[in-house]
Amino acid sequence: MKTFPPPLTSAEEQHFLQLYLNGDPEAKNILIERNLRLVAHIARKYQCSDEELDDLISIGTIGLIKAISTFNSGKCTRLSTYAARCIENELLMMMRSKKKYARDTSLYEPIGTDREGNEINLLDVIESPAADVVENCYLQENLRLLLSSLGNTLSDKEYQVICFRYGLFRYPELTQREIAGRLNISRSYVSRIEKNAIRKLKTLFRL
Repeated sequence: MKTFPPPLTSAEEQHFLQLYLNGDPEAKNILIERNLRLVAHIARKYQCSDEELDDLISIGTIGLIKAISTFNSGKCTRLSTYAARCIENELLMMMRSKKKYARDTSLYEPIGTDREGNEINLLDVIESPAADVVENCYLQENLRLLLSSLGNTLSDKEYQVICFRYGLFRYPELTQREIAGRLNISRSYVSRIEKNAIRKLKTLFRL
């Protein structure tokens, strides 16, 4: 931590933010450098993962740069407060994209497309359509809610299909055709059950 420059005071932060908004590229560099201590502090929380601290700091710095680029003083009084959320969000997104993490949760397998033809997965149902970098910080809480609510929200058949389809709770991850064979039903019926289950799960996150 001692190798990083000290953080900016509130007045200094406002000064360099204004310079940056006026097009001064050096001001952006100063904002990055003087917030690296914050990046390192947050990155240390994730040292229990398989990642090296230097790699975590590099990923966190990407979140810091995004924070500087999208900061709106009308919504948050301090850049550091907003940046902390963006840095943590970037680290969380990196960790969930890792193959091992994806295999553990099995929520990233494509399940279809939306009206615009974009590929969607089960995890999409717990994220709001207009999620920004700050809102994504709450992904972990939403994921825990989703997994803990499956038994109470879905019927027994829907629960089986979802657990088989996405490899949840030690169930083997199977295709719709494989699930149909196990449950002795048609593949099209499995598809209908899956879609109905996902519709139910969406209601958990509808405000």
